[in-house]
This record gives sequence, structure tokens and C-alpha cells, in this order.
Amino acid sequence: MMDSNFNSQGYIEVVCGPMFAGKTEELIRRIKRLEYANKEVQVFKPVIDDRYSTLGEIVSHNLSKKPSILITNAEEIFAHLNENTSVVVIDEAQFFDNSIVGVCEELADRGIRVICGGLDRDFRGEPFGPMPFLLTIAEVVTKLTAICVKSGLPATRTQRMINGKPAKYTDPLILIGAKESYEPRARHCHEVPGKPKKYQ
Repeated sequence: MMDSNFNSQGYIEVVCGPMFAGKTEELIRRIKRLEYANKEVQVFKPVIDDRYSTLGEIVSHNLSKKPSILITNAEEIFAHLNENTSVVVIDEAQFFDNSIVGVCEELADRGIRVICGGLDRDFRGEPFGPMPFLLTIAEVVTKLTAICVKSGLPATRTQRMINGKPAKYTDPLILIGAKESYEPRARHCHEVPGKPKKYQ
């Protein structure tokens, strides 16, 4: 439960989970509620995410949409920030470098509510980019799960498939795709050939 003090102060929220967990859908739901409450909301997303749209909009897997500003790095948010903006929403936060952490802190310190959405783990099952740092500094964290395509259990990981086979640990980290490339998996159904053992 959020402290009522958050209503009048800047703070950071993170919505995370694997692909197909409904992260962007949850961001859009929150944006609609904020707009209904007459809050000034600005939405940002990285240029690299062009799965469903190359236009300035965030798009969920079920094709719900909201206008957004395309940026190449998190610092660009300040150049686009309106004077009366009270909420900043950042989708696909995992694609930014670690500077997004300082940007979010600065926005919150200015009294702006910041809502970040993103994958908390990469296809290897490891912490993705700046997400572990954002999770650490956030006042509020919402961790969503999908449904594992193998077991039907809650999925917390994203399985990358290449030509119908699990991607190897040594494959490139960034490969933008949707259903044809990725699927949600539970812990024991997640496959990463060549992944080093944590404990020998």
C-alpha cells in the first residue's frame, strides 16, 4: 500500500516482468487513470523499440496505444519536459544505459512521479541493463508474471527462440522481436544452452 505522502511528492515506480506479462498494458491503464484525474502526463520510449510502431506511441501486445516521445537516451527527457508535467512514464526502460537511474532520481527530486516499465531479466535470465538499479531506488515495485507456454505455471523469464531452438548464452543480448522470437517461461522451463553454472 502506498504512503499517502506520495500523492504530493515525486517518487519512482517500476512495473517489471517477462515479455507477455502485460507491462505496457499496465502502464497504459495507469496513464488513462492519471489523465482522468487531469494530471499532465508525458510518455517516453526508446527509439530502438519498433516492434509494433515506428511512430511516437507505446503499444501493448494486444495493440492498446498511447502517444509517446521517442528518445535515444534518457537525458533527452529533460529537453522535452513540459513545465506543468506531473508524471513521466518511461516504457522499455531496460534498453537505456545506467544514466536513466540518475534521470529518474532527478525527476522524482523535482516532485515528478516517475513510472518505468521494462524487462527485469534478459533472455539469459540475468538482470537486464539498468533495471536492477531502478528496482533498488523505486518506492513502489509491481512485478508481473505471464503464463509459461510449457507448464502453464507463472512465467518470470523470457525465452528467446531462434529457428525453433533456444538461443545460446553467447547470442547477442539485444534482438527486438515479439511472438516469433520470444515466449514466457517458468524457472524450470527456461533454457539457455551454454549458460555458466553459478555454483560448481
